[in-house]
Amino acid sequence: MRWTLKPKPDKEKIEGLQKALQVDSITATLLVQRGIETYKDAKLFFRPSLKDLHDPYLMKDMDKAVARIEQAIANKENILVYGDYDVDGTTAVALMSSYLKTKHNLIYTYIPNRYDEGYGISYKGINFALEHEFSLIIALDCGIKSVEKIAHAKTLGIDFIICDHHRPGDTIPDAVAVLDPKQEDCEYPYKELCGCGVGFKLIQALALKEGKTAKDLTEYLDLVATAIGADIVPIDGENRVLAYFGLKVINTNPRSGIKAILDKVEKTSLTITDVVFVIAPRINAAGRMKHGNYAVSLLTEEEPDMAAKYAAEINDYNLDRRETDKQITEEALKQIEEHNEQDRLTTVVYHKDWHKGVIGIVASRLTETYYRPTLVFTKSGEKLAASARSVRDFDIYNALEACSEYIEQFGGHKYAAGLTLEEKNYEAFKQAFEAEVSRTIDRNLLIPEIKIDAKIDLKDITPKFYRILKQFAPFGPNNMTPVFISENLIDTGYGKCVGEDKTHLRLTATQPESSSRMVGIGFGMGDKFTMISEGKPFRAVYSIDENEWRGNVSLQLKLRDIKKQK
Repeated sequence: MRWTLKPKPDKEKIEGLQKALQVDSITATLLVQRGIETYKDAKLFFRPSLKDLHDPYLMKDMDKAVARIEQAIANKENILVYGDYDVDGTTAVALMSSYLKTKHNLIYTYIPNRYDEGYGISYKGINFALEHEFSLIIALDCGIKSVEKIAHAKTLGIDFIICDHHRPGDTIPDAVAVLDPKQEDCEYPYKELCGCGVGFKLIQALALKEGKTAKDLTEYLDLVATAIGADIVPIDGENRVLAYFGLKVINTNPRSGIKAILDKVEKTSLTITDVVFVIAPRINAAGRMKHGNYAVSLLTEEEPDMAAKYAAEINDYNLDRRETDKQITEEALKQIEEHNEQDRLTTVVYHKDWHKGVIGIVASRLTETYYRPTLVFTKSGEKLAASARSVRDFDIYNALEACSEYIEQFGGHKYAAGLTLEEKNYEAFKQAFEAEVSRTIDRNLLIPEIKIDAKIDLKDITPKFYRILKQFAPFGPNNMTPVFISENLIDTGYGKCVGEDKTHLRLTATQPESSSRMVGIGFGMGDKFTMISEGKPFRAVYSIDENEWRGNVSLQLKLRDIKKQK
């Protein structure tokens, strides 16, 4: 594991912010590292407001999108709300359809089948629209690269409004409106919205025409926060505001579908991390194991009893998903060993019978064992389909683009993508991908890295310090949970391996000439016990959290790694 201590910011900036906010130098350092350098910046950070959201009409084509929807409502047209089958897509469809149904009763939803249609706009979906006389399709979390399909729909008299956040290709589809802040000529100030976030901007624009504000749309923000967490977009700027207020809705007054999921969860206050590990997998499981329509039904259901029924079904799909991805992960790891590919710079594995719904999860699991760019392929109709996952700071999208001669289609982000290719091109692609990554990757990126915000002593960890740290939430990309390093630590003799199989490490750390003591817990770190035994000095990297035991709440170190003291 690589430890990288972030550079300490400019001393004058730290001191200036420390004085302006009346905080300690560690807090000021953490803020400046996050680009917060003035009292005004800090107020926006610590006191998010819906008034801080940008005017939706700053987004290219927003006026065209609103005008076309207003026209469709006035003319009593059938409107089809179309979205991808993952969390971002299904939450976006739930948001858009439930909002539009308050204005118009001819609103229907469509989620493509992962197995016979694949990702994004499909010809089957367009044919469905034609057969059922839909003259307008609003596509969410997809469509930016569906140039030919949208052109085909236009010849059939079907208009498209695209709400996407993926990187555009060289050609922009000929739709009535294309809402995607990543378009080069879109001057929208914030570029990192998720698909559901772009959908929210569209309903915000529609609401503005009626004299309403974002505050009037608060009930939809539980969906937006869920999508932000699940899609791993940066939680800064506008996303921070949306996630902050969305979490408030989740924790106080969530929609019936989300409440039904949470009824099984013994937690009083959910964080973005809880959203990612509790809500998102269950919503995702519908599209992975059955059909994304189940997720939309759950998220739009208003009747609590019916929502509970949907949530129970989706929970069963999630249990099936866990079993399936565990089995496939084991088979994939075995395949790597059988092919003697442990020392490659990439992981590319394939089996025709692997479940297409979980290959993305399997790709993530494989990166936990072999930390390198990873693709997991399965058979999908006549083609092979893959999910790709990357390691920190390596752009897998660019690597795939360099191998595009072997790929039929692909799309995604820096760290996650999906693609299809013909089976005859699999081996050639596999070698080309390995060659491209070998040529472009910094070898250090193949060693997992812990980025450390600041070096502190145990005496710096006070209840007041932690109260301020908690206000840094919601955490996520561009605003990760602060990670600290402390040196010259010694276990007071209470260190031991804990858990059923003794795989976790629990210790009580102190420092020379200090009366401060902190309990630390390191999950999966039982093998490091010898480093701290018999009073050996050690260094630790950790975050700080609260431990609740028998009604008592205390601060503890959540250990990320430990090493011998140099």
